[in-house]
Amino acid sequence: MAFRFEDLQVWQKAMDLDEQVNQLTKTFPKEEVYVLTSQMKRAADSVVLNIAEGSTGQSKAVFKVFLGYSLRSAIEVVSCLFIAKRRAYIEDNNFKFLYNEYEVLVKMITSLRNSI
Repeated sequence: MAFRFEDLQVWQKAMDLDEQVNQLTKTFPKEEVYVLTSQMKRAADSVVLNIAEGSTGQSKAVFKVFLGYSLRSAIEVVSCLFIAKRRAYIEDNNFKFLYNEYEVLVKMITSLRNSI
């Protein structure tokens, strides 16, 4: 693989969840396209992008900063999940699944950041 981030399990997990969020938001009502849908997709994308950006050609200190950005974006996705659940855009079982997967991802990001 050409780029360091491609080998990171945390990046791979974030990519998988990014796709799941993208698929989920396709089911949201049209009036949410420029609101919750956009916000949730951008936050999920941001998790992936910040891991990649921070991992390549940066110092360890800078990588930790970018992992912090990624962590905050993951938490933003979780908050969006709660909003979607409250607005009845997501079924309870799907909410629980994504919530648990993001909990795992947050722990992975935190562990990587703490190990640097």
